[in-house]
Amino acid sequence: MPLDPVVLFFLLGLGAGLARSDLKLPAALYESLSVFLLIAIGLKGGVALAKLASPVIVLQVAAVVALGVALTIVAFALLRFKLARADAASIAAHYGSVSVVTFAVGTSFLARQGISYEPQLTLFLAVMEMPALIVGVMLARVGGGHQVAWGRLAHEVLLGKSVVLLAGGLLIGWISGESGIKSLSPLYFDLFKPVLSLFLLEMGLITASRLGELRRSGLFIAAFALLVPLLFSLLGLGVASLLGLSAGGAFLLAVLAASSSYIAAPAAMRIAVPEANPALSLAASLGLTFPFNLLAGIPLYWAVTCYFWGA
Repeated sequence: MPLDPVVLFFLLGLGAGLARSDLKLPAALYESLSVFLLIAIGLKGGVALAKLASPVIVLQVAAVVALGVALTIVAFALLRFKLARADAASIAAHYGSVSVVTFAVGTSFLARQGISYEPQLTLFLAVMEMPALIVGVMLARVGGGHQVAWGRLAHEVLLGKSVVLLAGGLLIGWISGESGIKSLSPLYFDLFKPVLSLFLLEMGLITASRLGELRRSGLFIAAFALLVPLLFSLLGLGVASLLGLSAGGAFLLAVLAASSSYIAAPAAMRIAVPEANPALSLAASLGLTFPFNLLAGIPLYWAVTCYFWGA
């Protein structure tokens, strides 16, 4: 199957950045595109959730929160073989959290093949971002005698842009329902992939600028950034099986588990763990894991899902 056009836009940005082209998107446009994508994903999930009324969702949310906590702890344990506690905890928080853009590409991958998935996956996306950040801070501070500005951290985590827009979109879509949101569909639903393509063009440029940091971070970080997503995707599929998700839902949970945050996590870790080196986290999550998931991970996770689900 040929690459999704949105992934090709990422490759265009990556190639332009590596070639040191003067191509760049205005900062204001980049911010606007990210706001659009977060609202669109939230609205779509909210509209779908409006059709459901099941207490099972509460148990599923608890399960994916536990998954996010477990991923953070596993990542921290692996990183502690080579890194100091602060750096290991900071990077672990990035990998226990999730990437909205990787999720968006995953949904685009399914849409291209006409495969449906459970609407609560968008809710999972919103709730998986927070636990990892809190656990990452706790891991950094255990036995360290450091004070944490928990109020400031809670404000950053709970009222950060990504959480507010995702949760707000979910709420608006849930209240409005499919008929109420119909007038907004041409903007938020029909234009989703074109906007995503522009965002990924910029992400390619940003990724190219981060690759130089990998040369300074060492082979261990590179191996972690490429191998841990494979392990975490399998853990995501395991939880999906316990929750009884469809092949599409299981695939997206695997994508979430395999992804890493490069928006919310860096901001939260700067506040809570300022002694950690942010270059290590961004080099791993944005320099390697993000492009790996887009180019190889997503097709691989789908192939593994098809094997186990018989799709």
